[in-house]
Amino acid sequence: MHYVRHWGLRRESEESDKNLSGMTVLPIGKRLRKPLAKNGDRIFLLHRGCGLAPSQVALSLGAGVGLFESAEVRVDVTGSVSVMTGCHSHGQGHETTFAQIVSDKLGIPFDNVDVVHGDTGRSDYGLGTYGSRSLVVGGSAIVKATDKVIAKSRKIAAHMLESTEENVDFEEGTFSVTDSNQSITFPEVAFSAYVPGNYPLDELEPGLSEKAFYDPENFTYPAGAHICEVEVDPETGTVEIVNFVAVDDFGEIINPMIVAGQVHGGLAQGIGQALLEHGIYDESGQLVTGSYMDYTMPRADDMPNFVVDTTVTPCTHNPLGSKGCGEAGAIGSTAAVMNALTDALGVVDVPMPASPETVWRAMEGE
Repeated sequence: MHYVRHWGLRRESEESDKNLSGMTVLPIGKRLRKPLAKNGDRIFLLHRGCGLAPSQVALSLGAGVGLFESAEVRVDVTGSVSVMTGCHSHGQGHETTFAQIVSDKLGIPFDNVDVVHGDTGRSDYGLGTYGSRSLVVGGSAIVKATDKVIAKSRKIAAHMLESTEENVDFEEGTFSVTDSNQSITFPEVAFSAYVPGNYPLDELEPGLSEKAFYDPENFTYPAGAHICEVEVDPETGTVEIVNFVAVDDFGEIINPMIVAGQVHGGLAQGIGQALLEHGIYDESGQLVTGSYMDYTMPRADDMPNFVVDTTVTPCTHNPLGSKGCGEAGAIGSTAAVMNALTDALGVVDVPMPASPETVWRAMEGE
């Protein structure tokens, strides 16, 4: 089912609504409660609580207002490729994902793809990285540019194979004539594009480099649910996250490890907001938590072993079928932690950050 807003944007519901309603994560939550009976007396000494929170955001920012992204795919004489993108990575791993896209489409080794980002001297245009748009918008521009490279390469291959474009197939880096054993590799076509001994100069200019812009026609709607289980020590107010499960629908996934890493980082950020991070000012307005010596950040030993899973409902209006994943972890985790905490304490509200003192006061009714 699709929901169309009155201003024209389309919300693709379908299977992703199962995540948003918690249907995919609640069975896991039920399994979390089973070990409670095995904990003996410890369960009576600690308060336990379980919290559920949705994770949804409208992404692919720029839809309908000209906030497009650019890409250039430049093939050299050896068949290696340079990709210029206006997006920029600051730890997300875009360069790996973008290289995978080009490697898979052209059928060339991953190591033969070089991604250049954030260089205004080499990229025509770019709006950068925000709103989880890099793969959905920037990646789609790369797909369009790569498709243009394949289209020109097919024309060159058809000339070299003495066939027509319609009869030339391209698969796994090889152009072949339909129903024959004639074939030629992508690097051979690239070489011919720059050293035109056998090249249709009357039809095509030499070289093999293409540019593209992608303007998203609609927002994407990744959706999921997070469930958190906490233990609270009633004597000290200390909160321990003992289990955390996040299930999200990001559409088609290019690199599962990078997606899991993005979610892990977002979960840590959300947990830090819920329990630890606090900007404190004195009476004169001076910030007293202005360094990492004073401002508490989440560390690895504050984190549980996350269980991260995905469902896949492809986006129907971009060439990758992806929806973006950068913000999902931080959106659902904070609410899931605080819902678990209020469940454990049997109260309606606990201020953030839920420090041990804040939790202890909540238990004491202060």
